[in-house]
Amino acid sequence: MRAGIAPGAATLALAGWMVLCSSMAPASSDAIVATRQASMKAMAAAARIIAEMFDGKREYDAGGFKAAADALSAHTSPALLAEFPVGTMGAPSGARVEIDQARPEFEALARHIGKLASALAAKADKAPAEISDDMRMGAGLPMDGGSLLGKRPDTAQADPAKLPAEHLLHLILQDCSACHSKFRQKK
Repeated sequence: MRAGIAPGAATLALAGWMVLCSSMAPASSDAIVATRQASMKAMAAAARIIAEMFDGKREYDAGGFKAAADALSAHTSPALLAEFPVGTMGAPSGARVEIDQARPEFEALARHIGKLASALAAKADKAPAEISDDMRMGAGLPMDGGSLLGKRPDTAQADPAKLPAEHLLHLILQDCSACHSKFRQKK
């Protein structure tokens, strides 16, 4: 009887070790791509909700604004960078292999989006019951920092905490567009 226990215990231990090792293995490329795509869709949905509130296409709700801003913030910076591990670009993903080749630029964009999204979430924590004038972009805040005369005020480096919520959203969307134009394959 004891002779049968030892091989059985060894088999059980080996099976447990194999399960442990398989759970520690890196996620498959398909799983990473699926997670990344779901995250991008969640970010787009959150940004759309906020944009529609500012555009008057959706009734403003401070709780909904906060939830959408928190969702944007949760999917940016460290979370966003984690969804683009080296070697997971290209088919079947829309992420171009240039991300790996220009990693510092990609990471800088991701960190900047994260900084803006964190500032937007902080503003949403204190959001009033109605959209106030100080939440609006207002005059004198160019979306892209440019002008017709070529003078480019350094609004991209302004302290995000001092910018209105609507302006932060526009800057986030601008960064998303810049990243996608350089690092996303056209369909």
